[in-house]
Amino acid sequence: MIDGSSIVPWIVAFVAGGVVSAGLWVALQGTFAQPLFLRRNFRGVDVPVGVGVVLCFALISVWGVWRFATVAQRSSDVSLGSFPAIGALVAGFALLGLFDDLAAQGDDRGFRGHLGALAHGRLTTGGAKLLGGGLLALAVTAASPAIGGVVDWWRIVLGAAVVSLAANTGNLLDRAPARCSKVALACGVVLLATCGAPERWTLVSVVVVLGASAGLIVFDAREQLMLGDAGSNVLGAVLGWGLVVSTDWVAQLIVLAVLVALNVASEKVSFSKVIDDVAVLRAIDRFGRS
Repeated sequence: MIDGSSIVPWIVAFVAGGVVSAGLWVALQGTFAQPLFLRRNFRGVDVPVGVGVVLCFALISVWGVWRFATVAQRSSDVSLGSFPAIGALVAGFALLGLFDDLAAQGDDRGFRGHLGALAHGRLTTGGAKLLGGGLLALAVTAASPAIGGVVDWWRIVLGAAVVSLAANTGNLLDRAPARCSKVALACGVVLLATCGAPERWTLVSVVVVLGASAGLIVFDAREQLMLGDAGSNVLGAVLGWGLVVSTDWVAQLIVLAVLVALNVASEKVSFSKVIDDVAVLRAIDRFGRS
């Protein structure tokens, strides 16, 4: 459970991530206003896509400043939650997502569409993201200090499956302004509240990324930007990684089953329709929008 020594760095990390991401967005608005980034959203409004890369920039910025400050003060708290592993995870999924945001074409969607295209010798941007994301999740999971020492190979494969499917589930929720960030923040609260007394710095980097998404949520809700796959995949992957490094295999197996069910259901069911049909979910989903 959460204790006082965990809450303080989490609060600092969350606020820092939010402030940095909001500042970066304000500074980068001119860049994202270029036609290269503009895409029609669900209401037919041209909005910059791929702004989720700001989450990656925010994590790097906060970690760099934090590490310099702790080293300068001769503090031993310099790990910032296994940054090499989660840094690679965030940067990799942001790059794969941005590629899909900017280069995707055609109607090949979902696992069925991408795998069907691959069966005909054509690799879509979404297919490249699925394959690359799966391999990235496997590499990062095996390299994470909290996991890599595990002898049983199936534990690493299980963790990688959770991370990659969580990333894809984040993408499934990126269908309306700020929806993905709202769900990610809610899941983050549950993760931090039930993570079983983690070492103080283990999930700090996760909190930085969640804070960065919170820093963009108002702009997202007002349809000034879209996180795109570059952001939704990152949020899902980070939460999946946080779960893997802070829970046992039983919890991971349960979450994996839920993720599989959601991804399979998405091939037939519209999550947006489900949300609109449930009053409470509809109110939360539309809160803060233009």
